[in-house]
Amino acid sequence: MEIIKKMLEEKRPNNWEDIPDIDLYMDQVLSYMTRQHVGLELDENLTSAMVNNYMKKDLLPRAKGKKYDRQHIAYLTAICLLKQVLSVTDAGELLKLHIKERKEEQVQAFYEKYMETMDQEFCEISAAIDEEADQEQLADLALRLAVSSYGQKLACQQILEKLEKGEK
Repeated sequence: MEIIKKMLEEKRPNNWEDIPDIDLYMDQVLSYMTRQHVGLELDENLTSAMVNNYMKKDLLPRAKGKKYDRQHIAYLTAICLLKQVLSVTDAGELLKLHIKERKEEQVQAFYEKYMETMDQEFCEISAAIDEEADQEQLADLALRLAVSSYGQKLACQQILEKLEKGEK
């Protein structure tokens, strides 16, 4: 419990200004992303084929030649988390709702909002984890987190559907 609690409290992607401002090749991006997204340190993965699919599905801007910039890293950081709970299509719609034009200022503003939201939510989850809890209490917490995650996923999907249709 101590390890996940510590990860939730401390592990964060780099701030916008700390993301390399030089263009990276695919292998460098994949290597960088293992430090950028906590799930990639655990059991999630990101491959060049996945990145290429995100570009084909327009979740991610096209590479500049074979190089990726700070905006690509920001997009991939969010995509890696969002695809764990949303379909790739829904993750793309959510990104489009936040980033109307793929201008650096808009990507940066979204990324900073994403980071703030992640920090708040991860700290809240970490606070719910009691390192002194017994097996039954941990099982209860796991159940609560699972049911909450499911409810949040359903609500998110319905909200995205309404937003896509232009409804309130």
